[in-house]
Parts: sequence; structure tokens; C-alpha cells
Amino acid sequence: MAETSETLALFGGPRAVTLDPGDTFTWPIVTEEDEAAVLGVLRRGAMSDLDVTEAFEADFAAWQGRTYALAFNTGTAALQAAMFGVKLGVGDELICPSLTYWASALQAFALGATVVFADILPDTLCLDPDDIAHRITPRTKAIMVVHYVGHPAEMDAINAVAERHGVAVIEDVSHAHGGLYKGRMTGTFGRVAAMSLMSGKSLPIGEGGMLVTDDREVYERAIAFGHYRRFDDRVQSPELRPYRGLPMGGQKCRMNQLCSAMGRVQLKAYDARAAEIRRALNRFWDLLEGVPGLRAHRVPPEGNSTMAGWYAAKGLYEPEALGGLSVTRFCEAVRAEGSACYPGLNKPLHLHPLFNTADIYGHGKPTRLAHTDRDVRQPPGSLPVSEGIGALTYAIPQFKRYRPDVIAEHATAYRKVAEHYAALLEGDPGNPPDVCGWGLEG
Repeated sequence: MAETSETLALFGGPRAVTLDPGDTFTWPIVTEEDEAAVLGVLRRGAMSDLDVTEAFEADFAAWQGRTYALAFNTGTAALQAAMFGVKLGVGDELICPSLTYWASALQAFALGATVVFADILPDTLCLDPDDIAHRITPRTKAIMVVHYVGHPAEMDAINAVAERHGVAVIEDVSHAHGGLYKGRMTGTFGRVAAMSLMSGKSLPIGEGGMLVTDDREVYERAIAFGHYRRFDDRVQSPELRPYRGLPMGGQKCRMNQLCSAMGRVQLKAYDARAAEIRRALNRFWDLLEGVPGLRAHRVPPEGNSTMAGWYAAKGLYEPEALGGLSVTRFCEAVRAEGSACYPGLNKPLHLHPLFNTADIYGHGKPTRLAHTDRDVRQPPGSLPVSEGIGALTYAIPQFKRYRPDVIAEHATAYRKVAEHYAALLEGDPGNPPDVCGWGLEG
């Protein structure tokens, strides 16, 4: 790595990052093939038809290695259909990590269910299997597993808990399309999986979602929920057949075929693009190996697990190795060097008023308590890892191409700040009460 100035850019020294990044951070990648596919749908006025979407579903199911795939207009709708698919309903409880985008959990309210949040592991940022079991009650219907910011969750241990208690597992794969856990693709461990495909995701199609399952009953219930044109004589379930023709969820969830057309093209290129992203980000972390205070958020090289398309890549921060320097001050100094660096993740959902005091539907009580006979709210201090992790994490540059010189400069910026942390201690205001906000794009 190149020699760097002793003076941090924050204090007037030269910036570590000087190269034009070119297309290093450009996303999504839109080619002439994408444009032609979308224009083909547009010019024949087929935006609301099903032919391209059904072809996309077939492609996706084959790629995912599952029997059924069902396309939705958003990942949020796909996740709600997955909840409906496993019969999450009035009085039921869904266990979910609090550290996730709201669409992993909030739709449960519209089904008459409620949410019980579980804590995370500080190294993976995913559900802690040991924190799930004691939260299961006779009302627990499902566990929502989120492969958060690309890291596969501990599926063996989570599935063991679920099987022991007879509850369904839903995988939210919105951050981890095509990732591997011990050689097996994320999205193939639960009874059903669902994911966002919006334009910022590793697999971007414009806006949309996908549900995948091997379970015919779950698949047909997902169709019944919001796919009225497909809720017809093809449905086999005796429980559903009397209600054919109208969407049981009262929603219209089909994917716009402009998006499914783009999705077919993006899917063909996805594995190669994700591999290049992993190569770039692994290179970044390799260059920072052993730098005090900075630890990679990635899977070990052994074990045949991967970070998928490494969506919303993060780093793990160890302030004690840098004299207690706040992550906020560290990130400020890295940004001054010309690189991207922002503190924290999203705030844990269990602390938001929507999960504590909001009466959304006029029940005369908080909606979270509307259909349960116990107070499931979780006050500050109840999920200590989730509540403290914002001060121990930061967003890193989102490399989309393997450009070694560009990657090296950004790694140099991080190394420079970490090695000269002492200059930042004076005047460090510490972290604000809220290191991060509520949003991590879904």
C-alpha cells in the first residue's frame, strides 16, 4: 500500500483518495440488453400481462433451486405473502430480529398478528439462535430470519430451534440473493423465502419482489393473497378453492412486466457480477487485515459460505483499540480522506413508537397488543446487542467493480485514519444518542 501523509486530511493534510473511480460504484448496471427487454414489453403494451413475469419466475426458481417462484410488485408484498402462506394470522406471534428493515416484520400487524423481536450476534449481525428459543410461546407461528447486509444467518442452529418447537421458518433474503451458507444457497432453508429486488439491491430489477418455496400449500396461499388473475382453477387446495377469483388478501401484488423483463436479463448476469463485488470487497478487507480497531464483517474463507452480492457492506468497529475514539469521529475523518464511511446501521425496530404506542387500526390500544393477551413490547435494554451495535459498525465503500488501484486508495484512507487516531481524540464529541436512523433500504 502506498505511503501516506502523517497529517490527516481533516486537519489539512492531503487526501488519501485521489483517483477518479470511474464506474467502480455505478449501480445498477443497465445494458442495451436490459433496455431492449424493457422496450419490448413497453412497445407491445404488455406491462400488466403475465407472460414475461411467468418466464422470470421459471428462471428464478431454477436458479434458486426451489420448486416454485412467485413474483410481486415489491419485496414488502412478497414478505407479507410469505407470512400469509404459513398462516400467520390473528393472535399469532412472529419472531424477528429487531435489526432489520421494517418490511421483515411490520406487515404482520395487517394480518392480525404481532411481532416479538430477538437479539443478534455481534459478529454476523444476524439472529442469535440462543436468543430465539426462550421467546417462543404457544402463539409463535414463524421465525423470520434475515440474512442481514449479506451475511448468512446461522441456519443450522435456527432450523433446529424451529423444528424442536414446530414453527415455520421464513427467510428474508433481500440482502443476500445467491449467497451461500455451508455450500447451500440462502433462500432454500426455510419453508418459504421472500426478497426485495428494488434498484439498490444486489439483484436489481427496478422495483419488485420474489417468493420461493417447495411447499405447494404456501405457494397457493401466496397466490390467493394478492394474485387474483392466477387464483383460478389451477389452485388445488380444498381450503382455497371456494374463494377463487378474488384476492383473499384484498391486494393486487403482481409485478409490472417492465421489471420482470429487466429481471430476466439481470438474473443471467447476476452470479458473475456478485462474484466481482465479492472479489472487490474481499480485497478491500485483505488490505486492512490487522489494522487496529477495524474488523471485517464477512464470512470466514473456510466453510463454503459467501456474502452474496454484499449488499450495504459494513465493517465492525473496536473503539477500545483506538483509545475509545467514537465511530462518528472515525467516520468523519475517513470521509475527509475522500472515502465513504458512515456510522451505524438502522436503529432497532423494537424502540420505535410504531411498535409501542401506535394504534394504527383503531383498536383502542397499541396495534402490537391488539390481538394478544400479553404485553410483548420490549423496552430499552431488552435487546442489548441490537441496541449497542450502532456504535460498533460503519458503512464502507460499495465497490461494484474490481478496480485494484481504486480499492487500494480507499483502504489507505481507512488505514491512515486508524493509524493516526490519537490526533482525533482531542475534540472528539463522542457518538450522538442516535448514531443512525431508522432506514436501511428494503
